[in-house]
Amino acid sequence: MADVDAFTDIPTTTLADLLGRGQVMDFGIRPLWGPVPRVAGPAFTVRCPPGDNLMLHAAIHRAGPGSVVVVESADLDYALAGGNVCAVARRRGITAFVADGLIRDLAEVREMRFPVFARGVIPIPGTKSAARPLNERVRCGGVAVDPGDTVVADEEGVVVVPGARRDEVLAAARTGLAEEAAESLDTWESAHRARIDRILADQGFEG
Repeated sequence: MADVDAFTDIPTTTLADLLGRGQVMDFGIRPLWGPVPRVAGPAFTVRCPPGDNLMLHAAIHRAGPGSVVVVESADLDYALAGGNVCAVARRRGITAFVADGLIRDLAEVREMRFPVFARGVIPIPGTKSAARPLNERVRCGGVAVDPGDTVVADEEGVVVVPGARRDEVLAAARTGLAEEAAESLDTWESAHRARIDRILADQGFEG
């Protein structure tokens, strides 16, 4: 099985080209501070109903080191986590949060350089009352995420590599990057112009 850490060398743009739109979270899931390092890890999945953050707070004590905690919430009224939650997650070796929702205490999170990819910030916290199962399929940023899927996130966005395709995708990405590195800009430009001109000609464009 491919080493998940190897995906930190693979840009999300490369993965998006291989996997297509369906595995790329929507543009609202963004890094909340920058420049953020590229992160990758197996998904530890969490579902929080609107207004409640109990299960994310539970997850930081249960997710293994190296995990990316992925949260389904879609709540834009209350924060899922703040500085202390992120600090404990960081101390326990959790790689990042990817949350379809909001956090708070951004200055603290930025200072500790804990990667959070989410929809934004709000200063009011949610409640803690709704227990839900952990590590079940969730939906985050429009993408279905299963426990153990590889999540790769950087300043371009967040891509989910299905667990069953991990080795295949990593190999294809490495091949593609090696080919890109070996190609000069002049060669790329020549091939690109020929391709664009061919498409234009096929559509009857003159000019």
